[in-house]
Amino acid sequence: MHNRRNFLKQAGAGILALPLLQRIATAQSTSSHHTPLTPIQIPRLTLNVRDFGALGDGKSKDTAAFQLALDRCAVLGGGEVVVPAGNYVLGSTQLRSNTTLRMEKDAVLSGSPEEADYPITQIRWEGKWLPGHIGLLYAIDAQNVAITGPGHIEGFTPPNVHRNSEIAQRRPVLIEFLRCRNILLDGFSTHYYGMWSVHPTLCEDFTARNLTIRSEHDNGDGIDADSCRRVLIEHCDIATGDDCIALKSGRGSEAWMQAAPTEDVMIRNCTFNDSLFACIGIGTEASGSIRRVKIEHCTFTGAKSNAIYIKSRIGRGGSFEEIHADNLEIKGMRGAALRINLTGVGKQDQNPVPGMDGIATARDLRFSNIRVENAPVLFEATHIHPDRPIDGLTLTHVTGTAEKGISLANIRNVEIGDVKVTGLTTPLLSLASVTGKGLEGATSIEAPTADAPIPAPAEAYRLR
Repeated sequence: MHNRRNFLKQAGAGILALPLLQRIATAQSTSSHHTPLTPIQIPRLTLNVRDFGALGDGKSKDTAAFQLALDRCAVLGGGEVVVPAGNYVLGSTQLRSNTTLRMEKDAVLSGSPEEADYPITQIRWEGKWLPGHIGLLYAIDAQNVAITGPGHIEGFTPPNVHRNSEIAQRRPVLIEFLRCRNILLDGFSTHYYGMWSVHPTLCEDFTARNLTIRSEHDNGDGIDADSCRRVLIEHCDIATGDDCIALKSGRGSEAWMQAAPTEDVMIRNCTFNDSLFACIGIGTEASGSIRRVKIEHCTFTGAKSNAIYIKSRIGRGGSFEEIHADNLEIKGMRGAALRINLTGVGKQDQNPVPGMDGIATARDLRFSNIRVENAPVLFEATHIHPDRPIDGLTLTHVTGTAEKGISLANIRNVEIGDVKVTGLTTPLLSLASVTGKGLEGATSIEAPTADAPIPAPAEAYRLR
């Protein structure tokens, strides 16, 4: 509860914590000891990758020089590693605690074209922990880490590394954090092809602001927050080949047993455009649950499918709770402005969650002050299991133009109000097994059939 009360305050700050030694010094200086202690003066260390042998000529590999500079910065108590103008070819490079990698104007970090430059470790890919290539820039079990601009990161997709987790190892993402705390990405641009750009997993206090992210092709997600707590994404311009932002928490029995949610997420003042799937995808990998998400003051300029898509399938389990969106401009989508499907999206896990535990639940979903332009579908939420109805859905203050209206099934405590949309070729409201307010004049439809729960296996799943 404490984390929830302070979330917005922390998100608004969005600043890295002080380095560990400086925080200790502050604590010492404000202690109630009889003799006041003199604060320890910790100089802010600044190192330049050129001083450690980086050439930045676009040909030579500068991985070793970058790693040496970052390691040296960390062991000396923290500070920043500066990257001056140049084109630096890198393989996977690890950031340490209490360090900032600052890319100056015209500094470009280019991913190496060689697969061997991206080591194999345990990463999360399509909701599962398995061996895969670690990111170009990454940190593991670190805290107080930042990457800042105004430089640019250009990924290279090694030709022999497959995207499909059932074929081979995952391609490297551009930026990856595993089990880290206090992370800041600020003021740089990226470009990649066929893989995610930013992937924090099991992280806390993650901030991405003022980023320009570009990618192409399937799997070209922008930011994938995976089982993370206290996430702030603001003032970002994201145009991708797949989801601009994906909120995830793993899939199947493995993630359901780990129960590591993505929660306390703020997405605000961003612009989104995707050419393959949804601008903001919530799920399908949601077995660990996704809750307390706010999306505010965002513009959606185009979506191949849906602007906001909340999605799952039977066998995933988990819950979607307190997902609120307010003050959105939505245009250029080819599917729906808003869509919810909790029964049939995504491939089935090898070890699905059996029984009723495997059917996702959802409650307190709110959408308000939405402006749509030529939406093929305004809002569709019909693929909801009748034994797990959504509890609490609000759609208010909606204006604009759309071809099809609102279709809902298996939802209780609905509130529809002040929806003024023109151009409809269908009734504004089409309902099946829906109760609530503002439903007058709705037409009846037949809800889609839902599959039965997953049968229990002969042997219960265990983590291994």
